[in-house]
Amino acid sequence: MTQPGSDLILERMMALHPKVMDLTLDRMWRLLDALGNPQNDLPPVIHVAGTNGKGSTLAMIRAGLEAAARSVHVYTSPHLARFHERIRVAGKLIDEDALTAVLDECYAANDGQMITYFEITTCAAILAFARTAADYTLLEVGLGGRLDATNVIDTPAFCVITPVSIDHQQYLGDTLPLIAREKAGIIKRRVPCIVGPQEPEGLEVIERIAARNMAPLSACGQHWHVAREAGRMVYQDESGLLDLPLPNLPGAHQVQNAGAALAVLRHLGLDDTACEAAVTRAEWPARMQRLRKGPLVDAARQAELWLDGGHNPAAGMAIAAHLSEIVQRPTYLICGMLNTKDIGGYLRPLSGAEALYAVSIPGEVNTLSADATAAAAREAGIEAHEAADVATALAAILRRDPAARVLICGSLYLAGNILKTHA
Repeated sequence: MTQPGSDLILERMMALHPKVMDLTLDRMWRLLDALGNPQNDLPPVIHVAGTNGKGSTLAMIRAGLEAAARSVHVYTSPHLARFHERIRVAGKLIDEDALTAVLDECYAANDGQMITYFEITTCAAILAFARTAADYTLLEVGLGGRLDATNVIDTPAFCVITPVSIDHQQYLGDTLPLIAREKAGIIKRRVPCIVGPQEPEGLEVIERIAARNMAPLSACGQHWHVAREAGRMVYQDESGLLDLPLPNLPGAHQVQNAGAALAVLRHLGLDDTACEAAVTRAEWPARMQRLRKGPLVDAARQAELWLDGGHNPAAGMAIAAHLSEIVQRPTYLICGMLNTKDIGGYLRPLSGAEALYAVSIPGEVNTLSADATAAAAREAGIEAHEAADVATALAAILRRDPAARVLICGSLYLAGNILKTHA
C-alpha cells in the first residue's frame, strides 16, 4: 500500500526538530510571518490549557457548540491512530489532500530551518483553519501554555484552565505554583478566563496573573459550582441552575470537566439544549473507553476490556475513583508508560488491582521497559509480571480469570497503538 503524502512530509518534518528541546515562541512567529500570519484570520478562539481534562473539556465544548448549529475548528494532540485526528476543520477531520497541501506549504515556507514537529504542524492546522469559515476555533495546548506553540493568538474569545497538577517537571518546573504559572501564560489582557477546580496554591497564581491582565475570571467554587446529586449532575452559576444527566464520558472527574465546558457555553449565551448535548454527546477516545470490537475483544470473550491514556498521578487517582464506582470485578492492568513520567505516582492509587502485566510501548524510543514498569508496580504494592506485548498479557490474564476486568493503561501512545492495530 502506498504511503500517504502527508506521512512522507511528516517524516521530513521530524528531521527539522532541534536536538535539544527548548520552549520558545520564536520559531512559531518566524514561520507564521512567512505564511502571512494566518493566526490573525481565525474564527473566535477558545484556548484550553491544564494538566488533566483539557481534551475532555474541549470535546464537551465542541459537542455543545455543534448542537447549537455552530461550526467548529478543533486542534488537539497527540493523535491516537492517525495524524489527521489532530485537525478537525469545520466539524470534519481534515482530508488527506488538504492535510498534504498545508503540510507541504509549511515545510516550504520554513525553508529547512530548525523547528519542532509540534510547532510546524500547529502552523499547518492554523493555516487550514484560517482558510475555512467557521464560528469558533478550539485550540488545545500541547505542553504548558506560556511558551506552547498554540499561544500565538493575541485576543482569543475565551481562555480555559482545567485542573493543574504535577507533570512535565523537566520543562514546566517542579512545584505546583511554577506549573500553574506556565499554564496561566495563556491568559490574555481583558479576555475572560474559565478556571476548573484547582489546588489553592495553583489558583492563587492563576488569580494573580489574571488580575495583572485585567482578565475577568470565572472560577469553580466561586463563580460556578458543579456536583453529582442523586445520579444527576447539577450546575449552578449566576444565571441559574441546570439539572443535567451525568456526562457520557465515564469517570467522576468528568463532572468537573463538564462544569468548565458548561461555564464556557453559558458565557456564550447558549441554551439548555446545547448544555445537555455537551454532557451527553461528547466523544473523546481512550479516556476510560470500553472496547467493544476488534481482535482483543474477541479474545477476551466474557472479560471486560477498557482503555485509558492517562499517565500522571492525577490520572491514576481518577481511574481508581472510577473503578471504585462501577460494578466490582477483579481488575487487572496491562500497563506501558514513557520513561519521562512519574510511574510511581501514577500506580500508587491503583494498588487495589489484582495484578499488573507490564509491556513496552511498540515503536516508542522513550518507552519505559517492561521490566522497569514491573519493578515500579511491585514497589507500589501491585503483583507484577512482564509480557512481550498486549496480546500476550491479555492471554495470561484470561488464563487466570476468564471473566476479569482488564484495563490497558499508562500512555496515550500505548492507547493509540491499541486503537490502530487491535480495535
